[in-house]
Amino acid sequence: MPIRRVLLIVLDSLGIGAMPDAADFGDAGAHTLKHIAEAMGGLKIPFLAQLGLGRVDSISGLDAEPSPHAFFGKMAERSLAKDTTTGHWEIAGVVSEDPPKVYPKGFPPKLLADFEQAIGRKTLGNIAASGTQIIEVLGETHRKSGFPIVYTSADSVFQIACHEETVPLEELYRYCEIARRLCDEYQVGRVIARPFEGTVGRFVRTPHRRDLAMPPPGKTILESLAERGIPVIGVGKIGDIFSEKGLVRSYHTQSNPEGVAQTFLCLEEEPQGLIFVNLVDFDMLYGHRRDPQGYARALEDFDRALGLLLPKLGEEDLLMITADHGCDPTFLATTDHTREYVPLLVYAKGSRRGGSLGIRKSFADIGATLGEIFGVSCPSGESFYGQI
Repeated sequence: MPIRRVLLIVLDSLGIGAMPDAADFGDAGAHTLKHIAEAMGGLKIPFLAQLGLGRVDSISGLDAEPSPHAFFGKMAERSLAKDTTTGHWEIAGVVSEDPPKVYPKGFPPKLLADFEQAIGRKTLGNIAASGTQIIEVLGETHRKSGFPIVYTSADSVFQIACHEETVPLEELYRYCEIARRLCDEYQVGRVIARPFEGTVGRFVRTPHRRDLAMPPPGKTILESLAERGIPVIGVGKIGDIFSEKGLVRSYHTQSNPEGVAQTFLCLEEEPQGLIFVNLVDFDMLYGHRRDPQGYARALEDFDRALGLLLPKLGEEDLLMITADHGCDPTFLATTDHTREYVPLLVYAKGSRRGGSLGIRKSFADIGATLGEIFGVSCPSGESFYGQI
């Protein structure tokens, strides 16, 4: 079955059950999808169910489709991490033996001193905190002083929050570029611009977020595809996560609806190659903010879009749907990512059948499969192309 085009969609944070080592990360018992479904009394996502999502695990509201339209399974993460960056790198074939470092007690004084000297301002914060909470605590002090708010989380992130009326976006983005250069030495996975607006008691983050990731620790499948002249298109955070390496075009979308709309446009415009999509709202708006109801609505919205997308796929198209980590919004131990398996759904119209792909040992199995499809090497993973 020849494949000319692959559409790879990452539902950011849609974990499907704690991995065996989840307790080492403080995440024993996490199960993003199941717990959302239980909180809602069941999910209404019929197209995902038809593809076989209900066969991966028992989920309230999802039928265990006896004749699924797609191949289904779940994947473990080999990298000792649970963040967006390492998850996507592993999907692209690069397992992180030495994942980015985290700073739960704040960043080293030298890093902050160097950053403040470079931007010509003092900073506020330098603690691990919820992004929505820290702007409520320090937002007004920031507005009066002009000092940017710097904070981190359980992930390897250097986040900079500024009110858009106090620090213009371009200035905030310049701060982030400076921080990215300084953070490489400290192995910080991502520098994130977190602009916000509003007044005291009503501060809200705007959609003008920007991520700057450290380079992957090895050559990804995206770069191998590019060397063969096979186009790779990024939608959402993909360009940021891979520092644009291996991408011929990158569309930086700000929400799930915008990402889905851009995906449809790419299907019309790109007849071959890889379209790599990240839909961030699941994680950013609902997982971290402990909102299972919002998460469920976003899943149901995606499912409706999936129902429109499937008929647009041709005989030489392959659709993969997966995730990069978990972020269980009902999990009492943390508001951060959770160490979970991720679902894997693979739909090939030309295959005319579905079946089980089992439990994959690494996210890199996706990269290996892409390598076999397009005839390029992948640094890690085991291809499942022969099974589909």
